[in-house]
Amino acid sequence: MSTDRAPTDRVVQAVHGRGDTPADPSYVRDLVTELRRLYGAAALIELYGRFSSGDGFVDAMMRKVIWQCVARACGCGLQVGSGAGFKHPETFEIGNGVFIGAQAYIQGRYDGTCVIGDNVWIGPQAYFDARDLVIEDFVGWGPGAKVLGSYHTGVPVDVPIISTDLKIKPVRVGAWADIGTNATVLPGVTIGKGALVGAGAVVVSDVESFAVVAGVPAKFLRWRTESPARQNPEQ
Repeated sequence: MSTDRAPTDRVVQAVHGRGDTPADPSYVRDLVTELRRLYGAAALIELYGRFSSGDGFVDAMMRKVIWQCVARACGCGLQVGSGAGFKHPETFEIGNGVFIGAQAYIQGRYDGTCVIGDNVWIGPQAYFDARDLVIEDFVGWGPGAKVLGSYHTGVPVDVPIISTDLKIKPVRVGAWADIGTNATVLPGVTIGKGALVGAGAVVVSDVESFAVVAGVPAKFLRWRTESPARQNPEQ
């Protein structure tokens, strides 16, 4: 193995979200229609278990088809990695061209809302407490990054915290935002359009559009250069 060449940075073209998302093949759409006709939600989720962990074409296609069957709405071009899971998918609204990485998990709630916009890219092992969650279009979500959308009130103090009421707070992630690897977004936080959250950050308060934040807790570092938000903050 040669070690002569010095390491250098390089820039390559992104793949995800470039160009229009092609429509799913007709046989995929037909299969969605047929499975919906034949199976109820519980049976479809049980069926998902048969295909949840495989890496082959059929397993990947069946994961996609079953997500399309059980979600409240789901666009074309969905890709779901092996081991990706969900709870209460009937509350999900998923756009076109969405990628969900291997072992990611989206935990909805029976009376909740989980909206994932067009061309969102979700890395492996991401976790979403998706009881009241909106992720807008073209968001990048790093591997292992998490949303916490709720917490226990912890009162009264004479009972275990796990037994106290659950406070659900909405989390909103604006279009074009990018969330770094292993970052955590806490309940009630809004991430502005085009904001950048650094790897491992813990975001405890709102982030303005086109801001760059990092650290624990996350702090403002700078504005992204050539920021339209700074030229016209009302957009």
